[in-house]
Amino acid sequence: MKKELILLGTSALVSFMASGQSAIDAFRFSQPDLKGTARFMSMAGAFGALGGDLSTLSQNPAGIGIYRSNEIGFTLDLDFQRATSSAQGYNNSVNQTKFLVNNIGGVATLRLNSDIMPNFNFGFTYNRASSFNRKYCGRINRLGNSLSNYFAGIANYNGLNVADVTSTSSFDPYNPNDGLPGAPWSSILAYNSYLISPVGDPDNPVWEGQWGSGTSGNGMFSGIESGSFDEFNIALGGNISNKVYWGMDFCITNLTYNLDGLWGESLTNAYVGDEEGNIDCTEANWSLFNHYRTTGTGFNYKIGVIVKPIQELRIGFSFHTPTWMALNEVFYSTIDYTYGTKVSGFATTNGGYDGYNSMNFRTPLKLIGSIAGVLFNRLIISADYEWSPYQRMKFSEASNYGGYYDDWYPDWGYWDEVSGPVRSGYMTSDPFKATNEDIKTYYQGNSTVRVGAEYRVTPRFSVRAGYSYVSSPVKQSARNNSMSIYTSGTLMDYTFNNSTQYITCGLGYRWNNFYTDLAYMHKRIDATYHAYTPDPASPQYPSPQADMTFSNNQLILSCGVRF
Repeated sequence: MKKELILLGTSALVSFMASGQSAIDAFRFSQPDLKGTARFMSMAGAFGALGGDLSTLSQNPAGIGIYRSNEIGFTLDLDFQRATSSAQGYNNSVNQTKFLVNNIGGVATLRLNSDIMPNFNFGFTYNRASSFNRKYCGRINRLGNSLSNYFAGIANYNGLNVADVTSTSSFDPYNPNDGLPGAPWSSILAYNSYLISPVGDPDNPVWEGQWGSGTSGNGMFSGIESGSFDEFNIALGGNISNKVYWGMDFCITNLTYNLDGLWGESLTNAYVGDEEGNIDCTEANWSLFNHYRTTGTGFNYKIGVIVKPIQELRIGFSFHTPTWMALNEVFYSTIDYTYGTKVSGFATTNGGYDGYNSMNFRTPLKLIGSIAGVLFNRLIISADYEWSPYQRMKFSEASNYGGYYDDWYPDWGYWDEVSGPVRSGYMTSDPFKATNEDIKTYYQGNSTVRVGAEYRVTPRFSVRAGYSYVSSPVKQSARNNSMSIYTSGTLMDYTFNNSTQYITCGLGYRWNNFYTDLAYMHKRIDATYHAYTPDPASPQYPSPQADMTFSNNQLILSCGVRF
């Protein structure tokens, strides 16, 4: 039997570890979005130098100093989503519609009857900073490799024998915090579902996957993501001589993220083994299902200033600290398989129980510079530039006594890149060190540009428009498959965003103290889906991937009253 065996490079083998969050997760929980009131969104969020809107508490808290009266308002969002995948000439689209509450809040003004500080304001808002809702699926008709061979490469790299993947009563291979060495979850799951087979001596086998000489087939993938990153802002600010407006905001955050993902393969002439060590060439149909959930809470702090040197010009600046969060993740994975008329069944990780982990996480800081012009008291033109160093994201152990690590400390042995901590003497440093190095390897600083305009047609009626561009924080070397990408939990697949664009417009109406605003926003993200990490050491065996386009068309309605 002629069988092609893929031996993965050493650097590509950490991705199977259930070792907590990965660099991919770090960006997922830090990525920006355009959310807020209808007026804010209709001008593409270019409000850093304007203020006087409930959304500015989340962007430039100095905007609260613009207020000269009290306000209460809310914002509703109807989101029409479409995800399109394209691979090898096959296109597929999935649609869904979501109803969201973007913003609820209020501002109170305390008038001081002073020329130096005319008023002091404070406010509270709930703001949905990011929405993770999306649904997608696709097909790759001509595979050049199989995930099973990737799993086989992992087992070979670890030097696993048959006993390693069948006797797990003395340790938990899915929980990296149990302090014991163990076989990686992927090898056990793959063995139990016949994706990998031992060849030769059971005590020192060569592991083989299902892809070999004469094998062909196709792959399919799908994903359902949900959740949000929510902010609860408590802000205060004021006005100095109607020239300088200042503000500060303390923000409590809440994160919920869910992913149900699937990768399946339908193979012809696949090499499938059995308990007796026999390998037959047969049809293979199997699907790997992953469930992943992360929840967490955190906080950040924002300060800002708006300067109005003349009536027609406003200049703004704001600084957002990183968000410090405590995260908890839960995950499990299953495989359904059918191999011709030979065997069919179902395998699951951890005996059907969830794997879990806890950690701390720090998002990157943000710097925002803004400028706006007010012409003829009817036309506003504004622009923002935002910069954030995504390579500064960082994970740390949940029980690390404030995030500090000595070079050496007792009780733990060495940190093995495959098995995790080993109890034998002394251990070096941070268990998230490799993940944090991955963050620096994959990511870079990114820029966001926002421009917007508003024209007051009548004292009561206004029209608005805007555009925003968000550059990709992913380095080109990571996007072009020239390095291995490490994932976490039981996840194998990942998606890299290339760029994000927003096109917006809207209408506003004022009647006495009441206002209502309507906005339309089109959002487009170009991305690339990867079923599993490429192996730069074996470029002749590419990992399956597809081009993705995520489009959102949103209708946003805000209503409120000033008094």
